[in-house]
Amino acid sequence: MKVLLVEDEEKVSSFIKRGLEENGMQVTQAFDGLSGLKMAQRNKFDVVILDIIMPEMNGLEVCRQLKQQFGSDISILMLTASGTTDDIVEGLNTGADDYLTKPFKLRELHARVMALGRRKSASGQVLKVQELAMNRETKDVTREGKVISLTAREYRLLEYLMLNKNKVVSRIDILENVWDVNHDLGTNVVEVYINYLRKKIDHGFDNQLIKTVVGMGYTLKES
Repeated sequence: MKVLLVEDEEKVSSFIKRGLEENGMQVTQAFDGLSGLKMAQRNKFDVVILDIIMPEMNGLEVCRQLKQQFGSDISILMLTASGTTDDIVEGLNTGADDYLTKPFKLRELHARVMALGRRKSASGQVLKVQELAMNRETKDVTREGKVISLTAREYRLLEYLMLNKNKVVSRIDILENVWDVNHDLGTNVVEVYINYLRKKIDHGFDNQLIKTVVGMGYTLKES
């Protein structure tokens, strides 16, 4: 499990990191809110642990921005030094999935993180972008209930776009993650398959989900 730990107190951060890694988790650290926000936006984490009081940007604002951008695709656990109802409610109102009051026992934090990770994994079986849905277990793809038949490569391309919904992914990003190559193939294979997908998931619908961002790449965008 990949965890982003955003905590400005280095001793506390090291203690948490060591404890989670002893339980098999991969932990990346950030020591201020702004750095944590940028890391979470650029990389995929199963769970983000956020302290509330931090320099540069507090945890509540980081949580608010991440939830606005990623919604249920990101799981956030807030750490609060105060156990008052108002602080807890404020954290949950920003979109946090869970909270833990300092001081806490490491085994309780581990249990909360594991629970969030399992919840995210279960919800991750079905990807949705507006009325477009992909069941990653059955491999079924539908839009407004209409079954869409895809080839294996089309499926992988759509899955990658859906996992990165609202993000712009470049041609090289797609080649690396869908074709498993780390260099430009020197062909228009990406453009060809994007066109295939457009014909299958956007044709006949007023709302075109696949957008071209000129000079940058493609995005599967929710209105």
